[in-house]
Formats: sequence, structure tokens, C-alpha cells
Amino acid sequence: MSLTPIKKLLKPEKTYKVAGFVQKIRDHGKLLFVILRDREKAVQLVVDSPKLIEKFRKITKESVVLVEGVLKEPPTKLSKEVIPYELHVKRLKVYSKAAKLPFEIYPLQKVSLDKRLTYRWIDLRRPEKILIFKVWTVLEHAFRSFLMERGFIQIHPPKLMPSISETKEELFYLDYFGQTAYLAQSAQFYKQMAICAGFEKFFHIGPVFRATWSFTTRHDTEFTQYDVEMAFTSYEQLMRLEEELIVYMLQEIKEKLGEEIDRAYGVKIKIPTLPFPTYTLQEVKEILKHFPVKVRKEGDLSPEEEKILGEYIFKKHKHAFVFVTDYPAKTRAFYHKQHAKKPGITRSFDLLFKGLEITTGSEREYRIKRLIKQAKEHGVDIKSIEQYLEFFRYGVPPHAGFGFGPSRFIMQLLGLSSVKEATFVYRGPKRLRP
Repeated sequence: MSLTPIKKLLKPEKTYKVAGFVQKIRDHGKLLFVILRDREKAVQLVVDSPKLIEKFRKITKESVVLVEGVLKEPPTKLSKEVIPYELHVKRLKVYSKAAKLPFEIYPLQKVSLDKRLTYRWIDLRRPEKILIFKVWTVLEHAFRSFLMERGFIQIHPPKLMPSISETKEELFYLDYFGQTAYLAQSAQFYKQMAICAGFEKFFHIGPVFRATWSFTTRHDTEFTQYDVEMAFTSYEQLMRLEEELIVYMLQEIKEKLGEEIDRAYGVKIKIPTLPFPTYTLQEVKEILKHFPVKVRKEGDLSPEEEKILGEYIFKKHKHAFVFVTDYPAKTRAFYHKQHAKKPGITRSFDLLFKGLEITTGSEREYRIKRLIKQAKEHGVDIKSIEQYLEFFRYGVPPHAGFGFGPSRFIMQLLGLSSVKEATFVYRGPKRLRP
């Protein structure tokens, strides 16, 4: 007999075999009630055999067992956490007996986030935590499906690089057979190589690494990024593409997981209207002058400014998203293209979701002389990017692209406290384990 997921225990008087974690044991002497939990659901086990009762009494909470029994209607109503039937146990197999837990998860013990991250595999056992990664799964599938339907192809750029792609300050160095290599801060250089190869429309899903000595709710040193790059397009057209993509991803999440999200997090998924509100950075700064902001950032937005802007946009437009465009070149990457009639201002954008930046995008500078000039203005060692510059010497289409942060998106969507909660295993300046 094969295993049956607990949520599919549907026919009373039928014999089933199920497996999972022992969540709770209630001992009534000649009768035991056990809550057994798998990834999706829990079932109450009824144990009345003296031999099996003795075996169960030796089992600890969170031990992993397999049981076989007959499904029956309970004499009284069961709690909401379990299916509406009881499984009367006839056989038991103990796969793994659990040691004493570092903290309780049923009922949930209040412990520090740091301790939960240290024992992340235990912290993740609760269904609301597993739900986060079901959201990740639907999000990523929707991202890929939306773009494939529009003719995009997928690439897998290398994560070991011979030169910088963003800034020296955020690089992880390592020895590569006697040479210095860097962990990729982004897939940017190789995305542009693919444009030069004639790929035209493509996307990338993969890890990036930033040596950022930061302890905020939004930063991590290794994270997943979704990248989109497209030839023969403007940054305005790219913004229209992304907002349609966001709507599609949210529709898929709502359809497949909306009810679960509402039950677990009290969040009702709302589908935003199109187009998204759009302001230039200059317009945003004028708006923010009317608010008491403690930390203002020249040429960019501080986290406090982003938060206040998000609140302003929701109040004015009833919208959770806002595009901010036209950032000064000095605060953007050297490869961002500048306006012909507004030198020093880039054809770029950020997308904010509930007051947090989740996307940075721009048109890319593809003219070799201009690209070299901008790199020098940003203090980039031209010799260190010679291979990158070679991409642009043999014909290159004009192009634009963006990088989207799914962990930040999910954090904001579910109302989580930090990207640490939205990440399977978090990496930060002081966390390299587990």
C-alpha cells in the first residue's frame, strides 16, 4: 500500500498509510490521541492497542513515523488544524526519534529570529512557513510562463567573474587557480553579452552576491534575482512590460494560494490597476519636501523616503506600486544610458512596492565611446572591464533591462518582518550557517 497525503484522507472505513511528524500526544491511559502532520495537513490518530500505546509512549514530539489504520468519523468535532476524520492505528513504524527541540513549534514558542535562523529547518516546519515557499514556486513559474509566452528565452550566466559588474565595495573575492575571481554581483555583463549575441529577449533566474556590511530588513549577501533584458526597446516600454508581469504574477498567486495566504497571514491579495503611478525622482523629492523626513538621500531615496512615498501613493492613488524614474547618473551604474537632452540624468527607473524598492531598471549605454567615458566618470578601471567592452565593438542593438528582487516582493506581499523570513537559508555578514 502506498502512502496517502493526509489531506486526501477522504473515505471513512478505508485503510490508509500515512507518514509525517508527531506534533502532539495526549495520553488517556488506555487510549492515546496523536496529532500527525505532513506538509499540507494534520490528522488525529486514535491508538487503543496496549502494544501500540507503549510504543507511542516512547516517541517524542517531532519524531517521524509511519502509521497504517482505518479512517473513521469522530464522535465529537475535531479542531480546525486537523482533517475531519480520525485514523485508528493498526500498525506503527518509527523512522526517526527526535531529540529535545531547541524551541517549541507546537505551540509556537516566542524566541529570537537569530535562534530561529540557527535552527532554520525546525523553524520552517510550520505550515505558514512552508506557504512562503509555495508562494515562491508560483511566483517563479508565473514569471517564467509570462515571459516565455512573449517569446523570451532563458539564460544561465556564470557566477564566477573575472571583473566587477557593479562596484568594488560589494565584491566577494576568491582565488581561481592563481587568478582573482569575483562572485557575480549581478548577471549584467553577461546579459549584455547575450544582447550582443542577438538573443534579443531573455530572462535569468539565479543567485547574486553582494559583500554589503548591512544589518537591515532588506539586505542579504546572497539572494535570488530575476532579470529581464530586451533589445530595441525603451525604458518606458520596459516599465509597461514589468507592470503587466507583476499583475500576472499576483493573479496566479491569488488564484492558487489566495485563500491559504488570507488564513495564514490575514492578507487579501489585491490585483493592481494599470498603468502604475509614475513620478520622476525630481517630482518625488518635491512631494517629500512636505513631509518630516529625518534621513534624505541626495540623488536617490533613503528607506525612510521610500516608506513615506509608498504611504503617499496609496493615499493618493489607492495603489501599492509606484515607478520612480530619471535618477542622476552619479547614483546609478556606469552602464545606464543618459537622456540626450538631459545630460547627467539616466533613462532609468526603480519600482517600489508598499514603500520598498523591488526593481531597478534602465536603458543600457551601448555606444562604446560613451560607455568608456561613463565608466571612467564612475572611477571604474577600464582594464578591469576590457572583456566586457569587447562585447560592444562588433555591433550591438540598443537595449534595456531590469533586475527584480523576489525575496523583497514576497516580504512585502505577506507582510513579513524581513527578507530573512522570505529566504530559505539567509546569508548575512555574520551568518554563514546553517
